[in-house]
Amino acid sequence: MGIVIGIIQVKGGVGRSTLATNLAAALARSARVALIDADVPQGTSASWGALRKRDGRLGQLMVASVADHRALVNKVRELVELNDFVVIDGPPRLAEVTRAIMAMSRLCLIPLGASVAEIWATADLVGIIQEARDRHLNVNARIVWNRFRQQTRAAHELGDAAEKQLGLFALQHKLGYRVAYSEVLARGLTVAEWPDHLARDEFAGLVFEIKQLLGVSVEMEK
Repeated sequence: MGIVIGIIQVKGGVGRSTLATNLAAALARSARVALIDADVPQGTSASWGALRKRDGRLGQLMVASVADHRALVNKVRELVELNDFVVIDGPPRLAEVTRAIMAMSRLCLIPLGASVAEIWATADLVGIIQEARDRHLNVNARIVWNRFRQQTRAAHELGDAAEKQLGLFALQHKLGYRVAYSEVLARGLTVAEWPDHLARDEFAGLVFEIKQLLGVSVEMEK
């Protein structure tokens, strides 16, 4: 039975597909992985997967798309039996799809930039997470800081304040404000395949931390 990892966020443009595609490909280096694009009609992860398939880079990774929450539930039930991991790229809105992802995932990752607008938008998502927990669903949700400016004091102060305000823990590894992430997404690549060692190393650290959190093999990506 595979482990389901959901990428959820109600605001667009915060890096859901960047996180989903890089994570799925990183996991697929040593496991069977399915990436489900549930953000229809945007379909960024599915488009990335099509480029990757064209270039013969899919390996142990398969990519699927779903149109609604019923199709998502059925697809996850099918793919979780065939894969070690199922990564779901959710839509940028509070929808039944988002609730379904929370219910099915062992771990939900919430990409978030250190900006007031993104933090405000995420507060609505936190409300839905709490509703799910009130219904006795074990929703394990963690913030993944994205486009984070490590060198600025303001970013760290805003990040600390946001974690307290939202009542969610963040993963220790943060993704920086790097062109590499947008470049690889547009080419069907990952930062592990791109000549930016800072992006490559920080994402490898993130994958290592996620594996630790899930209690699975924690070899660092090379």
